[in-house]
Amino acid sequence: MADATVARGNSTAPAPVLASMSTYQAEPDRPTMFTTTWCGYCARLKNQLKRAGIAYTEVDIEAHPDAADVVAAVNGGNQTVPTLLFSDGSAMTNPSASQVDAKLAELR
Repeated sequence: MADATVARGNSTAPAPVLASMSTYQAEPDRPTMFTTTWCGYCARLKNQLKRAGIAYTEVDIEAHPDAADVVAAVNGGNQTVPTLLFSDGSAMTNPSASQVDAKLAELR
């Protein structure tokens, strides 16, 4: 698997998308996870994080169109989920629970 960390894309994201990013800003110990209700990868990661005791804030991109814009901004225009946004502004797309845990440890 290639490096799952992607940049936020601040230089190319339209102003409304950048404003949405601040709406969904994560806490240092609690990333924001963008999901859909039908995504199997999302369900898998949510279960893994629950077993690992890692808290997160979930945002369904189908219920929140501005969140879908955030996901697209950090994924080269694709609405790929799960995408996690961290408090330092970095994002990971379809990470493992261990990758999430390592990133959170880095932020502490």
